[in-house]
Amino acid sequence: MFHIKRTYVYSLLIPLAFVAGLASGFLFWGRDEAPSGAAADPTVERSDVDTDDDPLIGPKDATDPTIERFDVDADDDPFLGPEDAAVTIIEFSDFNCGYCRRFHDEVFPALMAEYQDDIRFVYRDYPRFGGGEAAHAANCAGEQGAYWQYHDALFSGMYSMNSDGLMQYAQDLGLDTAAFQECHQSERYVDEINGDLSDAMELGVTGTPTFFINGRMIIGAQPFIIFSQIIQEELDS
Repeated sequence: MFHIKRTYVYSLLIPLAFVAGLASGFLFWGRDEAPSGAAADPTVERSDVDTDDDPLIGPKDATDPTIERFDVDADDDPFLGPEDAAVTIIEFSDFNCGYCRRFHDEVFPALMAEYQDDIRFVYRDYPRFGGGEAAHAANCAGEQGAYWQYHDALFSGMYSMNSDGLMQYAQDLGLDTAAFQECHQSERYVDEINGDLSDAMELGVTGTPTFFINGRMIIGAQPFIIFSQIIQEELDS
């Protein structure tokens, strides 16, 4: 039985007043506003904002100096694709987020199939909806070389994301469950997850999933065409 602290994802890195201020926004994802200043900034790609630079309307030149690029560290988080790929996509996500699951069901496989040699896809944790324990479990699976298998299993939603469900995922994947349990009980990835959370907040991320494609912020579970167009702009630049 795991005894991981459920409060660790906010820890002392996040002032309590700041968390309280964000709480109302967390209740209305799907209608989330962009980070402060971003809604008026046409360089932040969002399909629910009608601007002349909406990627559904027309392409951008990725060398355009008006495109805002955030300095986003990939940290030492899990990634797929070549480490020196021309395009890096960094996702801040939560295993317990329905929109994140939709992206990973409907868009992620197509992206990796189409651009497997051109993109490095990095997954960073932003557990807003109680997915902190699942995030920790995925890192423990990573110790046995099964991070992405566990990641996919979590997004399948087959089991609850409580201690029993997380162990069941490990068993289904054939992991060494004793080692997995020891890792999970140790809470040794708490600081790593808190670091991701802190970085996301410093970048102005308020919703999941949020992506940075070579530093260009993309908010929400956008369709494949949005990602494809921006990736192609970056490859052509």
